[in-house]
Amino acid sequence: MESTPLPETLRRLDALIRQEGLDRSEFLSPRRLAVRTALPESVVRTLLRGGQPPVETVNERVRSRVKALADERLARTGRRMSDLAGDVSRQLGVSAFWARQVCAGDKVPSVELLHGLVDFFGVEGGEAFFTAPSSEALHRELLSMFATRSAAAGGRAAVVAASSCHDDVRGLALRQARDLPEERWNVLNATLKALLELDDQEEDR
Repeated sequence: MESTPLPETLRRLDALIRQEGLDRSEFLSPRRLAVRTALPESVVRTLLRGGQPPVETVNERVRSRVKALADERLARTGRRMSDLAGDVSRQLGVSAFWARQVCAGDKVPSVELLHGLVDFFGVEGGEAFFTAPSSEALHRELLSMFATRSAAAGGRAAVVAASSCHDDVRGLALRQARDLPEERWNVLNATLKALLELDDQEEDR
């Protein structure tokens, strides 16, 4: 992971938020970040304020984050713990009883089982998702957000700059597109890139 400390990354994000005119409480939503990192929301709020989270052991981190992922999936799908434990049991080849204890945060999974849980829950960062200190876990997520938003902002600036060179309908359309959601900007960027590459290919013929 990049060595940039959490406070510096937060400063960069704050600068980006001001530049883009974003709502900080929405962009850096503690609840959303807590879900994505499997950290307690109270810990996320503390870290975002520059505070120090409670001291915890690696085993406590693992149990807490597995339980957070399990609870989030149960709340999202409306299924029961026995159903989730059954899925873990079948996919990872452990007993349903053991899977239930792990998902409930009562037992620490073995290294092998932890590796399987990375794939089962589809988390990024490998086993470190479960074992990293909370500040590192949040930092990793914020770095990803910064990189994604910076790339989108860079592409947006390039498109807007291109539009300023034209006063016709195409230029007007691009300038009006400034308020597009990030996902649509990505589509627009990809489309323009493909068209430019097509022009280059035709010129080479």
